[in-house]
Parts: sequence; structure tokens; C-alpha cells
Amino acid sequence: MAISAKDVAALRTKTGCGMMECKKALTETNGDFDAAIKYLREKGLSVAAKKADRIASEGIVDIMLSDDGKTAAIIEVNSETDFVAKNESFKAFVKDILKTILANKPANVEALLALPLVGSDMTVEAALKDKIFTIGENMSVRRFEIVEGTVSTYIHGLGSIGVIIGFDAEDCAVKNAGFAEFAKNIALQVAAYQTPYVDRNSVPASVIAEEKEVLMQQIKNDPKSANKPAQVIEKMIEGRIGKFYEQNCLLDMGYVKEDNMKVSQYIANCAKEFGGAIAIKTVVRFEKGEGLQKKEDNFADEIAQLVNGK
Repeated sequence: MAISAKDVAALRTKTGCGMMECKKALTETNGDFDAAIKYLREKGLSVAAKKADRIASEGIVDIMLSDDGKTAAIIEVNSETDFVAKNESFKAFVKDILKTILANKPANVEALLALPLVGSDMTVEAALKDKIFTIGENMSVRRFEIVEGTVSTYIHGLGSIGVIIGFDAEDCAVKNAGFAEFAKNIALQVAAYQTPYVDRNSVPASVIAEEKEVLMQQIKNDPKSANKPAQVIEKMIEGRIGKFYEQNCLLDMGYVKEDNMKVSQYIANCAKEFGGAIAIKTVVRFEKGEGLQKKEDNFADEIAQLVNGK
């Protein structure tokens, strides 16, 4: 199949690899974007893996707690420009949606859109369309989540990242004067680092299997390692899987305020100090525009069009 220059450029943006390598990867994988990224990783060519999840559109992430503090709702509402995201009317609209979520606890975005918006005679969907008409820019309610129980929340900046942590903790620990600061520190940790999984047990076996496959291909493509004994290669893979856990599992990560201590040890220390068991039950982290494709403006083309009267 024909590989377009646009697809090659998009893959280059996500991986940081050269144009020729990206074109070859897409050719080898018949244009399958995710397979091409995996292909480049196996070849050891991806120099910026984290770029794949970089913010790709505008909007806001916001959080609201119920009056009793026992339920937290987080939402991401996207807009075309950062200018709209800073609009007070837009931010108030997002707050009203959060109130609607807390009051009704809808199952999904579709159910949310059908609900009457708190403080309005319109549904959430109708109010959204009204905002689009008034502001003159496309907007969408992308996702939301509700967490109940003992929670800690954190919003970074003006709504670029939002975090909710749900705890399973004994009352004596929760009532300790130091618990609030501890809980906030865990939320800050998750805001600072992408945290796909709470612990090793929550990583799907399929994810580990694929990671091992990628690592095996990397080793086979490395002349210095390819001919090593099978048992040595196996130990190399297990060591690198350990690094995977450290980078993707909250409890295995280095604690953000003390690098020589893992998050699991920080939790254990606080539990001992507070006199009650503490476990992390839920981790929710929304990053504005995460995984979305951002509109790319070619200003040179726009100026040329203006000059030519188009």
C-alpha cells in the first residue's frame, strides 16, 4: 500500500525517528501505526517514546468533591484553543457539568450528555452545543470518572493534569493529623509521573508478554548481545522488566520527594506512623489532550493564501 508523507511525518513526531526509518516501519507493517511504533521500538530506534503520549489538544481537566468530601469527580472537556480554555464562561460550564456528574453519577459520557445540566433547563448536550455556537469553537466532553470513599485530589496548573487517589485505609490512619499531607503527596507523585498501574499485580499478563517480546527483539538486534547464552539473555530481560515496573507501577516508583525511597516504603512508613493500614485502591490521572492529535497550522501556507486573495 502507498504510504503518505503525512503518515510518515506523524510517526516521526511520535517516535523521534528519522523519516526513512519511519517510512520503512510503515511499509513493513502495511501502514498500521501502532505496529510501526512497535517495529521501531524493537529496532531500538525510538529516541523519545514518551512523546507518543504528549498533550495534543487544548481544553481543561477539572475536579470537584461532593459536599461530604466522600465522592470526587474528574472530567476532561476539550476545546480548539487555549484561549477558550481560559474563558471564565467555559470554566463555569465545566463546573456545572461536574455538579451534574456528582448529583446523578451517570455511567458514561453518553448518559451524561442526556442529563439535565444542573442550574439549566437544557441537557448537557444541548448546553454544550449552545456553548459551541456562542464561543464559535468546537468543544467536546471527552471523559470523566467518579471515585468514592477516602480520596485525595490535585489539579496541576490551570487544568493541564488532574489526579484522584482513592485510599483503602483504617479510620485511625485517616483521622491522623498527618494523613491529609500524606494523601496529597501521593497525588503529587501521580501528577509528576504517568502511572498506568498501581502495582505489579495490576499489570495485565499480555502487557508483560509484549514487553518481553520487544526486549527480546532489541537484544537480537544488538550485535553485542545477540550471541549471549539463553540464560544470560533471560536474566537481561528480567532485569529490564524490573525497570518497566519501576517506570509504570506506582508502588515500585521512586518517591518524588525522596528518590532513594520507593512509594511503597513511603506508604508503609506513614501507615506505621499513623497506626493503621493504608492501601491505594484507585488511581485516576487525566492529562489534557493526552493521546489526541493536535491541529497543526501551516502559517506560511495561510499567509500565501491571504496574499493570493484565497
